[in-house]
This record gives sequence, structure tokens and C-alpha cells, in this order.
Amino acid sequence: MSEVYALRRTRLRESCNAGGSAAALVTRPANVRYLAGPAPEGAVLLLGPAEDFLVCAGLPDDRCEQTRPDEALRVHAVPGTGGDPAVEAAGLAATGGADSLAVEEHHLTVTRHRALGSVAPGLRLANVGGAVEQLRVVKDEEEISCLRIGAEIADQALGELLESILVGRTERHLALELERRLVDHGADGPAFATSVATGPNAGRPGHRPTDRRVEEGDFLSVCLGAAYRGYRCEIGRTFVIGTAPADWQIELYNLVFTAQRAGRESLVPGAACRDVDRAARQVLDSAGYAAALPALIGHGVGLEIDEDPQLTPGTMGKLDACVPVTVEPGVHLPGRGGVRIDDTLVVRPEADGGPELLTITTKELLAL
Repeated sequence: MSEVYALRRTRLRESCNAGGSAAALVTRPANVRYLAGPAPEGAVLLLGPAEDFLVCAGLPDDRCEQTRPDEALRVHAVPGTGGDPAVEAAGLAATGGADSLAVEEHHLTVTRHRALGSVAPGLRLANVGGAVEQLRVVKDEEEISCLRIGAEIADQALGELLESILVGRTERHLALELERRLVDHGADGPAFATSVATGPNAGRPGHRPTDRRVEEGDFLSVCLGAAYRGYRCEIGRTFVIGTAPADWQIELYNLVFTAQRAGRESLVPGAACRDVDRAARQVLDSAGYAAALPALIGHGVGLEIDEDPQLTPGTMGKLDACVPVTVEPGVHLPGRGGVRIDDTLVVRPEADGGPELLTITTKELLAL
């Protein structure tokens, strides 16, 4: 991986140099990990004029391979206690002869930005913008492999839960059990807070689990994800509990399934992001559910669970190959229930078989 990290840093350095900055300071944790590998909490990355540094409050724990940063990086510990690695890095940049420093203004607080200027008043601060986030959009096969394993773990955890008795158990209990199973099967942890919604609660988008107990006839809507080696995937499924689905449940489910399939099938290299959103959204719009739809149909995933690209009606830009995204349409009917079907896929050209589905738990409407 050292060569991969070095190549990523080179690409960022070239971007910064083209913008007139001799050095760059990366502070956003996911971006630091992308460029430097696993790093201690609060660590920052300095791309200096002559040498790169991982600046930390303390030295990294190198006992485990999965928690060690790129061995090619020089690690610099902030002297004393309570120092800010970002401020220390700005001082290193000035000492190393840099006259300008590109920083992630979207991540820095005003106070921290001022502190950088005060420690090195001769250093011109520029904005690197979202350069690292843009580098992260297209994944290499090692990154996709981590997402694939995370998806397998999430599928396994969900599959085991569905084989257990669900009636009478609370949403909160089911969510905690799913998260425990993720870890048992090798995940770093949940990719985000697991959502379990039953009955009328399934009609609330973004529902947080409560002490409501599962009842026969309920819609059970579950959304979970696994983090594996830092990479995060997502899966969402909806089921019916304890009895044959009612006609309205079948109708609503089939509609969302059709919309989700339309979105998945539109994931080809070169497709406009808003066209993917439109493919799924128009199925639900035409059935009269425009007011019950989410703001987006999907989004990118990776080191964070919500990355670019965003699949929304207003998103500009097109999809590239090897971009992992979710497709997650849903219809939420307040007080009644709702359906959400959510998969993580990788955009692939038709010659390679089309979009690669990472989350494979059945999308059949099961009565559990």
C-alpha cells in the first residue's frame, strides 16, 4: 500500500503546485487516512516542499498492521502536551522553506485557521478545496475489495437476524443485535447508526430505534452497514412480520422495488448523476408519491458513508467506472408505514458485466 499512498500524495501535490502552493496541509480525518493510511486520532498530513510529515499528538501504535500509517512517511510528534498538530505542521512548512500552504478551509474552524497564520505569519494560506474528496471518488480494486468484504459482513449479519424470532422484540434490541453481529463477523464496527423501524415508525425517514415492539403485520424496515478497514457500505431491506402481506403492502413494495431496479440499471459509466436519480424517482412520481420521496436516490460510499457523487435531481456531473454508490429509493407514509430498498453497487462498464451488486440479501418481500 505504501506505493498507493505515495501516488495519491503525488496527485494532490501536483494539484496544489498547479494552484501556486508549495505545500499542503490535510486535516480532515478521512482525507488523512486516504493519503497516509490509518493514523492516530487528530493526526494531520503535511505535504512539504522537500518532505512529507504525519504530524501527531503522540506516536502511532505500530503493534498492529491495520493501525499503522504509511511506513514511508516521516512521523513528527508534537512536543509537550496539548499542542495542535495542524499548527505544528504549519510551523514545519515555514521552517522547510514554503512560502504558501494550501489548507482544507471547509474543515478548519476560524480559530484554527487564525492559529495557522499566527505561527507562521510569512506563510500565505490558500484553499485546497475539495481536491482530496475528488481524488477519493474513483476507487481502486483494493478499496472495492474492502467494500465488498464489508457488504458480505452486513449481508451475513442481516441474514442471521432474519432467521431468529422477531415478534415481541424492540427496535432498539434488534439494532444492537445487528451491530454486535457485524463485529462478530469481522467488521471494525457499524458504518453508521443502525436503523430499525417497525409498523408506523417505518413511515418516518431517518427513524432512530425506539422501545416499540415488533408486532404481527408490521412492516420491518432495516438499514445497516459495516465498516471494514475504514471503508463503509450500506444495505436496507423491508419485510413483513408474522403474516402474509396486505394488498397495500405488496403494492407499495413492488413500486419501490421497480424504482430501485430502474436506478440500479442506469448505473453505467458516463451516466449523468441526475439521470440516475430521475430513473428511480419518476417511477414513484408517476404513482403519486412525489411528496413522500427522499431528497436523494443515492450517494457515494467509501471512507465515509456519505461521499460524492450525490444522486439528486440537481447534481451536475457524470459517473465514472469504479465508483461505488448506493441506490436507495423509499416511500414513507406517516402513521402507516413505509418501504426502503437500499443496495451498494460499483459502477462498471457493460463489457465487465454492468453494475456490480455488493449487497446481495434477497429483495423478495418476505413474511418473517
